[in-house]
Amino acid sequence: MSGHSKWANIKHRKAAQDAKKAKVFTKILKEITIAARIGGGDPEANPRLRLAIERARDNNLPKDNIDKAIKRGTGELSGVNYEEYIYEGYAPGGVALLIEVMTDNKNRTGSEVRSLLSKNGGSMAEAGAVSWIFEKKGVITLEGISEDKVMEVAIESGADDIESDGDIVNVYCSVESFEGLTKNLKEVFKDKVKNAELTMVPKNTVNIEDKDTATRVIKLVELLEDHDDVQKVHANFDIPDNIMESLA
Repeated sequence: MSGHSKWANIKHRKAAQDAKKAKVFTKILKEITIAARIGGGDPEANPRLRLAIERARDNNLPKDNIDKAIKRGTGELSGVNYEEYIYEGYAPGGVALLIEVMTDNKNRTGSEVRSLLSKNGGSMAEAGAVSWIFEKKGVITLEGISEDKVMEVAIESGADDIESDGDIVNVYCSVESFEGLTKNLKEVFKDKVKNAELTMVPKNTVNIEDKDTATRVIKLVELLEDHDDVQKVHANFDIPDNIMESLA
């Protein structure tokens, strides 16, 4: 279990008490708007929109909010014109970062991301400097079920890998297998499936065994994730379980 996966699981356990739920909602609605603008408002013909709507439903967003976000994307309703960008950078310890943003002001957001990095021991990197470390994968998270029960269904449905951490199981797959695998897991395990997303998974990791460095890495990742324009932060740190748990 990589430290970064464990950190994602720790955050997942905290999600029910997440005081920033409204911010999560805003980021999901931004994704719906962008997806509808790029691929149209029909989720049957737009896989990215279909996935965003599924995530919205999983987070109990009202249908009216979802519909309005789609209409803003298709131009049926007026709204802010968001654009997508990816910034690359480094956290303390040489940890690679991919920072996905949606913003209506690239200069402002770029400046603020750069400032967060520089003030917290990180730095901005040139385009392509760290993106090669990551590959796009599907990740489906189940909770309250054993890895053994998940494994047979997951492997038969196209999973590439499975990791477990206590009662949380993460299933990894290719982009091509993602929708079918998610559907099969939901049919078999129902509400045990807690999250399904396409994300950037590191092909190699940086081991962080010093607690001070680990603290600084996690702090920077959390500050970036808390930024209004940042949708996702991908990192390749691997922190030992005992240190990771002490930071939770």
